[in-house]
Amino acid sequence: MSISLKRARAIFVKDYKEFSRNYAVSFSLIVPILFAFLFRSAGPSLPGAIGFLLNTSFVLLTCLVQACLIAEEKERNTLRSLMMTPATTMDVLIGKSTLVFVVSAVALAIATYILGYEPASIWAFVAAIILSIILYTAAGTICGLFSKTLLEASLSIMPVALVFTGAPWGVLLVKDYPIFKVLEYAPSVQLVRLLDIQNIGFTTGDLLKPLLIILAWTVVLTIVSVVLYQRRLKDG
Repeated sequence: MSISLKRARAIFVKDYKEFSRNYAVSFSLIVPILFAFLFRSAGPSLPGAIGFLLNTSFVLLTCLVQACLIAEEKERNTLRSLMMTPATTMDVLIGKSTLVFVVSAVALAIATYILGYEPASIWAFVAAIILSIILYTAAGTICGLFSKTLLEASLSIMPVALVFTGAPWGVLLVKDYPIFKVLEYAPSVQLVRLLDIQNIGFTTGDLLKPLLIILAWTVVLTIVSVVLYQRRLKDG
């Protein structure tokens, strides 16, 4: 599938202008920073704070903004027109996802700096953040494709928040309810485990396992988002 950087850039610029005018959506940009200031004095519980901050921000910033950008196109009846342009599926999805990726990366970098969090491996941490942003962007795309308005898009992310953000808490019930053991493979749980790795005494395997699980989720959700977009193109 061909990719035109020029078309993707044009879509990025268009979304940036719409994003800057929508104050309700752009407010999501400061959510991670607000959480960072809130938890800055967490002290010994810092790893727990950074895990909560990241997993919550991925939903309230990355997933929400992407869902709203897609839903806004549908609400204005411009998504179909966009699909009919020479822009390919990848042009559209990359163009619409780049803005979300950039604002998420910047906001989370600032929030992490404010918290003063120092990962055991900076490369593993960066890889996990990049994969997670792509993962939640794909989830936001899926939510947006099933939404007709911005309000519906805001509500559509609730299952994502419940399953992914709530997974680290659900894992605590594994001992009492073995059925919750499946939650251990949720990307949010694996991210928390990666964040909890200490600066000393860890192995490469300790880093690779959560990264590979997050990667698997990212690949699956990205494929699903592309397939659903193409189906939407055919269904009209």
